[in-house]
Amino acid sequence: MPLWPVYTGTEEPHDGITRLPPPPPWRAFDGRPALDPPDEDADAAAVSPDRSHRAATYRATPRTVQLVNAALYLRRPLLVTGPPGTGKSSLVYAVARELRLGPVLRWNITSRSTLHDGLYQYDPLSRLYAARRTAGLPAERYDGAHGGSPGAGAGDESGVENHLRLGPLGTALLPYTRPRALLIDEIDKSDLDLPNDLLNVLEEGQYEIPELVRTARHRHHGRAEVMVDGTGERVPVEHGRVRCRAFPFVVLTSNGEREFPPAFLRRCVTLRLRQPDDRQLADIVRAHLGEPDAYARGLIERFLARAGAGDLATDQLLNAIYLAGASGLGAESLDDLAEQLMPYLGQTPQADAF
Repeated sequence: MPLWPVYTGTEEPHDGITRLPPPPPWRAFDGRPALDPPDEDADAAAVSPDRSHRAATYRATPRTVQLVNAALYLRRPLLVTGPPGTGKSSLVYAVARELRLGPVLRWNITSRSTLHDGLYQYDPLSRLYAARRTAGLPAERYDGAHGGSPGAGAGDESGVENHLRLGPLGTALLPYTRPRALLIDEIDKSDLDLPNDLLNVLEEGQYEIPELVRTARHRHHGRAEVMVDGTGERVPVEHGRVRCRAFPFVVLTSNGEREFPPAFLRRCVTLRLRQPDDRQLADIVRAHLGEPDAYARGLIERFLARAGAGDLATDQLLNAIYLAGASGLGAESLDDLAEQLMPYLGQTPQADAF
């Protein structure tokens, strides 16, 4: 029987993802060959201690739980917006941990990022050098006249698949039998064209690798073994085309620094995170540092009062509370330190007076 909610926001991992109902007819995918998901134990090596801790201590609101499940059921990307420090990027790690989706694939966006970067990287120079070695010629003497075109022989060192690696988006869209988790972080920092470029790939759940399409005609089975993001493990790709089987759980984060095209927004489930209230902050502090004492509760109240006048991040509060318990400083020194640890985001620090 289907299970709602699949993602519950609790701390205990479970296999509820296997009880998702079939996707809507317009979001059904049939990629092949079917691939087993990566070993769950690989997650420990792939995630930094910071991310692992945040995944285990993340506290989701009821609204967050509802919209994460909507994205999972509809097989749609989840666009998460909100001020810095509200847990936008931590959410995907918490969902992957609870639903046992394996290591999170992460694509950090910059103004120079392109769709190609997310799908795969191909190094033609390393392939050329490999072809020269295969022909038994020094690099400076290879002119293409010996042994045909570089990589003509499938399976040798100069084969195109040996110089190609799937990116985080390209790996997430492989035909895994269970969804992978993909974080596309700070999409609002991208070039204006990237959201539109993502539309077709996320809508169709597939893409082509032209370098493999061209060489597939020379192989009787049309299959190449390519490296994936993160582990470097090799997986089969047939005829240079990748199509997903279980649509990945895709989280795109935005700090709200720009508007997105309506066509892009229409294809996403949108979640806006807000600054936590006093009860939520206490829950967050409790999850990270244990039951807040009287001084910590005072810092929470001060944090909330200051947050009304500008942007603050929950990390700043956690840092101040941790130091209050670990430093052994007196109350007056702690108060001064807390002020320095909780400046408004974007505020330029003032130089000390001489």
